[in-house]
Amino acid sequence: MYILWGAVFLLMAAMSSIMPFLPLYIHQDMGIQSEEQVAMWSGLIFGANFLTAFLFSPLWGKLSDKYGRKIMILRSGFGMSIVISLMGLATNVYHLLLLRLLNGMIAGFNPAAIALVATNTPKERVGYALGMLRSGAVAGSIIGPFLGGFLADYIGFRHIFFYTGVLILIAAIIVLFMVKEDFTPRETEESGSFVKDFKLIAGTQPLIQLFVVAFMIQFATLNVNPVLPLFVQQLDPPGGRVSFFAGLVAAMAGFAEMMAAPRLGKLGDKIGPQKVLFYTMIGAALLFLPQGFSTNIWQLLLWRFLLGLTVGGLLPSVNALTHRFAPKGLESTTFGYSNSATFLGNMIGPITGGFLAGHIGLNGVFFVTAILLLLNGIWTHIAVNKRIKALQTSN
Repeated sequence: MYILWGAVFLLMAAMSSIMPFLPLYIHQDMGIQSEEQVAMWSGLIFGANFLTAFLFSPLWGKLSDKYGRKIMILRSGFGMSIVISLMGLATNVYHLLLLRLLNGMIAGFNPAAIALVATNTPKERVGYALGMLRSGAVAGSIIGPFLGGFLADYIGFRHIFFYTGVLILIAAIIVLFMVKEDFTPRETEESGSFVKDFKLIAGTQPLIQLFVVAFMIQFATLNVNPVLPLFVQQLDPPGGRVSFFAGLVAAMAGFAEMMAAPRLGKLGDKIGPQKVLFYTMIGAALLFLPQGFSTNIWQLLLWRFLLGLTVGGLLPSVNALTHRFAPKGLESTTFGYSNSATFLGNMIGPITGGFLAGHIGLNGVFFVTAILLLLNGIWTHIAVNKRIKALQTSN
């Protein structure tokens, strides 16, 4: 688990390090001059990765159940190290767009790591292990933008892609030599078609509800990202340092999530991940409300930190419950559909947030997000408890 923590940390640090300068790379190295064109291509290229990842995640999940989770980590790690390095050789936006689409197709390092940990960890420790893994991903995503921004000033935009590729290669090599997997492949006669497997998974309650909540978590946490810098600007931060405080506000929730995820995962092992999921989702919903009412930057920083403490319990609890209810032999396939939902949330969340801000105002985005999380939390809580009671009755 600790080795995978380090590998996931390296991967997320590498992947997130290219995001801060992507628009600048398109503007300065791709020959796109218009601000409108730069914004359009930045959105397309950023979202392209999530689109193909959303489409291909179930395929990699199915293959994981057949050949193992470790081999899927290696497939993704070695593949992405090559593709991302090639992005540094792109000469126009079409090359970059195609490479981002290809990167999404072969992505799946984190999902395979989650499936490997979930299926190789003793049942009573799954929540803690998944919480630890989540903290590694968050830690990497926090440090990555700082590294990318720092290195871009010294080695240039193109070389960041080569550095990123090397980091991902190191993560894959670490897994290759240091991670061992206890894997029993599915029996051939049990293996069904995509349609058959999907019907079995969709018919197993409450997996559909868990897929929806996985989507909603990413949707809710990312849909405010496009408006955060503008909202920070409205709050008139000290010294007019909008960029600095916008980055601090974005990172504050991540720091708190990194701290809380292992502890909430461990709590889920004691009292049940369904309880941790419900209370943290309700808590997150309630903590989005005061963000919209913030009148200064310090209030917003406080609410973002408290939000991160609740968000730390969301995805690890969803993953623990997904593993618990997944049909036997279809654990990775089930995780594949769950990961598709998270990728869809990653893609749609920022787009929706920008759209809502233009129609209901910056504050309104926080309020809508709170309502959606609250309703989804109640609906999921009812569905999960109903399934647990049914299982207890049958036993």
